[in-house]
Amino acid sequence: MVALDEIALLDATAQAEHLRRGDVSPSELLEAAIARLERCNGQLNAVTAPALDRARAAVRTATLTGPFGALPFLMKDLGGQEAGAPYTAGMRFLKEAGWLEKTDSFLTQRFREAGLISLGRTNTPELGLLPTTEPQAFGPTRNPWNLAYSAGGSSGGAAAAVAAGIVPLAHASDGGGSIRIPASMCGLVGLKPTRGRNSFGPGLGERWNGLSSEFAVTRSVRDAAHLLDATSGAMPGDPYFAAPPPRSYASMVVEAPPRLRIGFATTGPNGAAVHAECRAAVQLGARLLADAGHTVEESHPEAFDDPQNPAAYVDIVASNTARALAVWGEAVGRAVVEPDVEALTWQMAERGRSLSAADLLARLEYTHRLGRRLATWWDSGFDIFLTPTVGAPPPPIGHLSSTPDEPFRGLIRAAPFGMFTLPFNMSGQPAISVPLYWTRDETAGLPIGCQLVARYGREDLLLQVAAQLEQIQPWADRRPALAA
Repeated sequence: MVALDEIALLDATAQAEHLRRGDVSPSELLEAAIARLERCNGQLNAVTAPALDRARAAVRTATLTGPFGALPFLMKDLGGQEAGAPYTAGMRFLKEAGWLEKTDSFLTQRFREAGLISLGRTNTPELGLLPTTEPQAFGPTRNPWNLAYSAGGSSGGAAAAVAAGIVPLAHASDGGGSIRIPASMCGLVGLKPTRGRNSFGPGLGERWNGLSSEFAVTRSVRDAAHLLDATSGAMPGDPYFAAPPPRSYASMVVEAPPRLRIGFATTGPNGAAVHAECRAAVQLGARLLADAGHTVEESHPEAFDDPQNPAAYVDIVASNTARALAVWGEAVGRAVVEPDVEALTWQMAERGRSLSAADLLARLEYTHRLGRRLATWWDSGFDIFLTPTVGAPPPPIGHLSSTPDEPFRGLIRAAPFGMFTLPFNMSGQPAISVPLYWTRDETAGLPIGCQLVARYGREDLLLQVAAQLEQIQPWADRRPALAA
């Protein structure tokens, strides 16, 4: 028999195999995860709404029919609605209203069918607006590699919990980097799927006008492949969906990729400065891929440098923020007013309310043109674009916060952390962050990811290249300072 503590260090695929072999029972695995949660969540603040009794009830009737058997899991408190569970989107307004969701989302159903049992909901910044997880409603989530630093955002609670070993994988979402950024900062795999790969039903057809995707953070590339097989596909009535792969991602991820042409960047858009440690991370990734036989050269899409990209992105998010406050006010039964939300949230909503319908349509038209312009680089003969996931190492807690006097301070300071990720939310392309590098400067020991971007619909190629890097430069044995 394998000790529970040893099983907890494994990825989800290996843990599920131990369940199927009978090395451990679902209830034993769940209770061990609960013990880990109770042991370290006080320091991490990753899980804000534990649902332990609900998880125990679920495991009593669990079967081992799904790909993950009956594994402990966590749901991000933004998207992934669960009937009867609290939902706050990081907002004090919803926390104080005691809002409970009435129905499961389609993705939540898919997670359950895959055999995943939620222990509760994880921390997120208010409405997912920042690449750090420090909402006033719940306080900051801390990075298990160094508690003085951010775990990233907006899926920071999910990433901190997986990195610390509470669960082997967790629900996450990404509207500008919110899967990839916390994966980078916490030393995990973070796949943002193609637009339309996973459904937002039944509540929404799309989120943030197509900028956002939902999926997960994982410990291994194969976990991402198996989970994507379980979650991908349209719900009846979806406005659009990504074409399915020719066969399962799990079957393709074990195959070596063909020889590829890979372009990489060591500077941000328009030559924006990148921290030396992040440059070192992408240079390592480029060298590893070249050694694996790929053609690797410094090159990037021309449209990546368009200075209008951030402004168009912010206006779309601002419009959606205004709409979100209106929706939640209608749901709760009273209007959301300025004291109900954080300073940045209110000012973003004000910006959104100042834009006309024609203004928003112009931004969306720009975004669609950008996607086509980016695609020309891939059509010119490139297969993968390699970048640092972030332009700077994880920031200290508080660095990305805003104040009433400086409501946009956090957003302005966030620029280095989203400059490599948000263009591909605008284009809808799949992208993945893999943990290849740990800092060696004054922030020694903090993870920095490398981002791989493929053409629309090619998660298969991303997963193959990421798995190749995982084999060449393994990360499974690395443990953060705070490990459950």
